[in-house]
Amino acid sequence: MRSFRRQIAALLVPVVLVGCQTTAQMDGAATPRIVAGAPASSPAPPQARGPFVTAANPLAVEAGMTVLRRGGSAVDAAVAIQAVLGLVEPQSSGLGGGAFLMSYDAETGTVTAYDGRETAPASATPELFYEDGKPLSFVDAVMSGRSTGAPGAVAMLAMAQKDHGKLAWGDLFGDAERLARDGFTVSPRLAGMINGRSPQARTRWATAYFTKPDGTRYQAGDTLKNPAYADTVARLAQQGPGVIYGGAIGSEIAATVRQGPRPGALTEADIAGYRPLRRDALCRPYQAYVICVPPPPSSGVALLQFLAMAEATPDLDKGAASPQAWVAFGRLQRLMYADRDRYVGDNDFVGVPIAGLLDPDYVAARAALAPQVDGPVEAGAPTGSPPRGADQTAEPGGTSHMVVVDAWGNAVSMTTTVESIFGNGRMVGGFFLNNQLTDFSFTPREDNHPAANAVAAGKRPRSSMTPVLILDKQGRLVGAIGSPGGSSILAYVAKALVGTMDWGLSMQDAIALPNLVVRGDMVGADTDMIAPEIRDALGAAGMALRPNATETSGLHGAIWRDGRWDAGADPRREGVAVSEVR
Repeated sequence: MRSFRRQIAALLVPVVLVGCQTTAQMDGAATPRIVAGAPASSPAPPQARGPFVTAANPLAVEAGMTVLRRGGSAVDAAVAIQAVLGLVEPQSSGLGGGAFLMSYDAETGTVTAYDGRETAPASATPELFYEDGKPLSFVDAVMSGRSTGAPGAVAMLAMAQKDHGKLAWGDLFGDAERLARDGFTVSPRLAGMINGRSPQARTRWATAYFTKPDGTRYQAGDTLKNPAYADTVARLAQQGPGVIYGGAIGSEIAATVRQGPRPGALTEADIAGYRPLRRDALCRPYQAYVICVPPPPSSGVALLQFLAMAEATPDLDKGAASPQAWVAFGRLQRLMYADRDRYVGDNDFVGVPIAGLLDPDYVAARAALAPQVDGPVEAGAPTGSPPRGADQTAEPGGTSHMVVVDAWGNAVSMTTTVESIFGNGRMVGGFFLNNQLTDFSFTPREDNHPAANAVAAGKRPRSSMTPVLILDKQGRLVGAIGSPGGSSILAYVAKALVGTMDWGLSMQDAIALPNLVVRGDMVGADTDMIAPEIRDALGAAGMALRPNATETSGLHGAIWRDGRWDAGADPRREGVAVSEVR
């Protein structure tokens, strides 16, 4: 059935994919369009359009919708959403973190990847997280000043807003300032993090913020005010991103990083010198669609490899109730993660074999291994792959995702993070600093070969963040999706895409499917949600289920169907999807 669909698509829609290089762009050069020819007589379906927003907190969604109702663009709304998320969901993202943003321009059909990943300071060495000749424990590294990289989210959003904004930058922070100054209601999820066991919630900065005058910690339903954050976003609105990059807030960040324990070496010059990047999107066909993701240091290439292997795996066609389909899903993950962990890093430093990983012959050879996979597998040897050491990267969770579509059909799919829960627990101006540098491999060499994701000065750590834009074969927007989840992001997004595109589910039902994450010898799942016969089949195939030890999913996505958004927000989080399409 799958092969028949591919043959029909190939006959009817000749697709030319361009814009799949990974050359960084720092000027105003436009990324190439995705171009396709369609029969002139084919009736065009209604253009996907907004206002539409889905994000991880209703207050952030409303801030985005307010901007769209005022005539703002999708990127304008994304700025407002991020500003509110950094206040009401600070455990996940904020002004002190980084992000990847995928932008679709409806007028030109251009897809652009904006890279706001943090960078290591100029003084960083491969042994950044070593002490007394040995790597630090992960917790000690996270809690140190060494874990903070130059923040990228604000600079990246400013670049994208300059390219695609319709409103003034200074008019996008009103909701965030009001909520910070007047107070917002603490949600159950935030309350759980405030009162949880995370050491970041117990730092002196976090304790001062999260403790009420009576000495107790804030609970769900309490009103929390953050006047320092209100002042920060007011200054950001008035002075622009320069208040962070070369300004007073940047100086405060550098000073806070230099405090103990284990002071970091991030300087004001490192922060002032940070540059976001425009990159060409990576786009490949899947089923009746074209899937577009950011290039490395995002792990989007791994998702595209998974989907390409999936098209050569008939068992996936058997549906959401099929044990064989779930076994195939897990086996393909093991193959995907083995290659991702070995080869993906900052392409400007290590040369990721993108073409080799996506080469049809290589993908077919990897997919052919799937029926024999019953445990951890070795990475393959795609064309162009240099010898690489085994990866020693740990990726905790602390991330969020949003999708925005404006009235013109422009779209944003953005994944944003401070890395771990509340970053490294240090605060400046009412927001938390990131611990993004712990996304590097602590061990720079294995088997006498350098790790692709080893620390280096100015380097961006590998990221699992994979915001997706979905186009039809004519290059028109038809959807977007993404998720938080640390290294499990790839499994979560793959599950939702397979559920929607292979198993015929609505987006909401696909998102709500049980999660299954299979990375090497780590197998985690929403075990109690998985039917006994599927659980038994997975166990027999070397995937005995254990509760998911990584960050849970927070999928937000939508597919344009029949002139409306078939949307979903992950029931594991507090997000909502709102559309005003008439």
